Amino acid sequence: MSRPTVSEVSAFLADLRSHHDDPSAYADLMARKADLLERIAADRPDDPEAAQIAAAARARAERLTSN
Repeated sequence: MSRPTVSEVSAFLADLRSHHDDPSAYADLMARKADLLERIAADRPDDPEAAQIAAAARARAERLTSN
């Protein structure tokens, strides 16, 4: 996994701003957020907080997509 680029994070934030009221788009955005956070955590293996935040984001994304 590679570290997310600034443009990837910027694109995610722009999409989040424009799709926050569509439930299916929101679930997809939360999956993208989890992907970005997992990549950040992978890039920082000595940071347990990054791993914990990524795991929580993935769990939330999975809950949203399982409904």
